[in-house]
Amino acid sequence: MIVFIFLGLLLHRADSQFTASTSTPHLKVGENEGADLKCTYSSDFNPNPRIEWSLRRTRGSSFVFFDGQPTKPYEGRVTQYTGGLRFNSVTRDDSGLYVCTVAGNAHSAEAKINLVVLVPPSVPVCLIPTSVRTSQQVILSCFDKDASPPATYKWFKNNEPLPEDPSKFAAYKNMTYKTDPNTGNLEFPAVAQTDNGDYSCEASNEAGPPQRCTAVRMMSYDLNVGGIVAGVIFALLAVCVLVFGVWFAYRKGYIPKMSESKPKTVVYSQPAANYEDDEDGEFRQKSSFVV
Repeated sequence: MIVFIFLGLLLHRADSQFTASTSTPHLKVGENEGADLKCTYSSDFNPNPRIEWSLRRTRGSSFVFFDGQPTKPYEGRVTQYTGGLRFNSVTRDDSGLYVCTVAGNAHSAEAKINLVVLVPPSVPVCLIPTSVRTSQQVILSCFDKDASPPATYKWFKNNEPLPEDPSKFAAYKNMTYKTDPNTGNLEFPAVAQTDNGDYSCEASNEAGPPQRCTAVRMMSYDLNVGGIVAGVIFALLAVCVLVFGVWFAYRKGYIPKMSESKPKTVVYSQPAANYEDDEDGEFRQKSSFVV
């Protein structure tokens, strides 16, 4: 029993010696700059182990460096050297999880590097309604597709930042809203007159200065129930008056009754043709047609 335990420990120790590691597990680089992804491995692998690089994303993984050569999307952009992979220039599409796989002597190991290409925010797209009905649920949205890492968002009303918890501030205690700095949504469960104002949204991240969209004025209005009811009643009265007028005119004979008309007989006749009689010198009608 002791022998088996000892052999198991030896095998576990042997397996644990085949390792790969990195000194850059989290790497942040500005767009269009160079980047070095480090990958080292233990000496237990043979002198020339097989090293491959891949990029893993939620939609799948793809090779960056395979069989000693960069794959087509990375040709002329990456170079493998002893201890790592170098990007000559990175773009925002290069952000992701890179995996260095080392294989040799029937063993393999991985080292993972999370590369974030820094891209400053652009002016976010803000969707802000200009007219809303009081007590209606309203959601204002804000989004920036360029920022890397993804931007966080802050909303402003009348050029003043909206606090995440309005109940803690006297100037906003009458407002009821919810903000999400990650999605950029500003939600009013039931908009009120006190929510009227000029709204704008600002996107920011660590890569550059924040950017804000142009302010848009949002105004709420009350639903005029009395006016709607009055309009419906007026329309019904107008229809009744019209129907009564037609009936009254018909009874008084101002609108003639439709009389039945008999079909007319149409007579088609061929124009008379006079032919000269050589014998008696008189003209006679030869024929006629009546339909």
